[in-house]
Amino acid sequence: MEFLNWSIAALLMALGFIAVGHILLNKNDPRSAWGWIFLCLFFPLLGPLIYFVFGINRVRIRARKLGIRTPFRLDEGFGRLPEDFQNVIPCTAVPSAYQDIARISDAVTRLPLVSGNHIEILHNGEEAFPAMLDAIHGAEHSLLLVTYIFETNASGKKFIDALVRAKNRGVDVRVLIDGVGELYSIPRAGTLLKRQGVNIARFIPPKIKPPEFSINLRNHRKLLVADGRLGFTGGMNIGGRHLADNLQNPSRVIDMHFKVKGPVVAQMEEAFLDDWGFATGNYTDPTPGPHEKEGDAICRTIIDGPNEDPEKLTFILTGAIASARKSVLIMTPYFLPSREIISALQITALRGVEVVLVLPGKNNLPFMRWAASNFLWKLTQWGVKIFFQPPPFVHSKLLVVDDYYTQIGSANIDPRSLRLNFELNIEIFDETLAVEVAAHIRKCIKRAEELTLLDLERRNFAIKLRDAFAWLFSPYL
Repeated sequence: MEFLNWSIAALLMALGFIAVGHILLNKNDPRSAWGWIFLCLFFPLLGPLIYFVFGINRVRIRARKLGIRTPFRLDEGFGRLPEDFQNVIPCTAVPSAYQDIARISDAVTRLPLVSGNHIEILHNGEEAFPAMLDAIHGAEHSLLLVTYIFETNASGKKFIDALVRAKNRGVDVRVLIDGVGELYSIPRAGTLLKRQGVNIARFIPPKIKPPEFSINLRNHRKLLVADGRLGFTGGMNIGGRHLADNLQNPSRVIDMHFKVKGPVVAQMEEAFLDDWGFATGNYTDPTPGPHEKEGDAICRTIIDGPNEDPEKLTFILTGAIASARKSVLIMTPYFLPSREIISALQITALRGVEVVLVLPGKNNLPFMRWAASNFLWKLTQWGVKIFFQPPPFVHSKLLVVDDYYTQIGSANIDPRSLRLNFELNIEIFDETLAVEVAAHIRKCIKRAEELTLLDLERRNFAIKLRDAFAWLFSPYL
């Protein structure tokens, strides 16, 4: 019996040290590494088991394995854009003041800048949904849709009906829905589409056999591409909550989406096809060119996820903020930035640049605001202006630098978007769009309430304690 006890103890110790070795070799964040090491050493059986189930990025491992069979790789060269693609331009084609931003993105995305694009703002579901449905009705060859949430209320069913009709007239329709986000609605959109013969796939869905359930590593992208020529992206899911004019809906959301035309749509299509291949194992070629010039905007798609460099989006955001000369305007629903982004905001404000952060006064996840309130003093004390918009919840994700550079897409400025989710943003070098987006942000500021350092100091002890406790979980929110 004593020999058995010693054997079990030795086995548990070995498991702990194996887990610690794996942590040391694979975890880049010291705080995360120390947390896992503590768990594995002080809870000899439970700790290693929890780590091996939840602590290992199996998505990245799986993505690398699938990449071996992939006929293209987004992280090699210029993706699948042909060598004679006429709209590819060098970083030096943008004004000199913004070439540093372009060079950073050029290095970390390894996708080219492309000219000849046109971006149109769509406010809320009232503008976005009819435009997207028109694109679905008008598609002749292909429809590619990926979304995090696909509700099956009246708004969602309009999309389901349109997609089914498109499939029935011979269009190649493919719908990719996040396996967890789809659970926001019952019946599930994927089930309804599949019954009608639409080609659907679920991105890492929860499974009992083999057991697989992860709330992390979600596909948070919002993307619709019709015939490889017309695209839509932004922060908007599909569902009735985005109909902001419906004042009777207590869960209504203010949001902004974008209609995209031009060569950058080819990069958006690449992103979908890569996701589709990841989810199904079936990689296919994109719509052949040429892609006509639709406007004057210079754009690039930023594809971010745990199967990519985890610091990619952080590098680009930090570089864009640090390069500002006149103003940085940020609107985001969730704000739990990395230390690098905080430092960039502080230093930029200290240089005399106008730095403005616009957050929702009412958040659908209250603990996100609690956690943010614990560190916002680090920004206000150095001149960053912070505003909270009145209800309803504002879900827009916007960045404008110097009224020339704009970034739009699905990513929030929080650990989940920057490290755990699959996200898609587009960076845009275009004064016309930037001025329009900046004007929207400044209009929102007029109705917002500014947060001061005194406001933060006046919080009572219980509120400060609540905010500090929520902040402890910020790496996982």
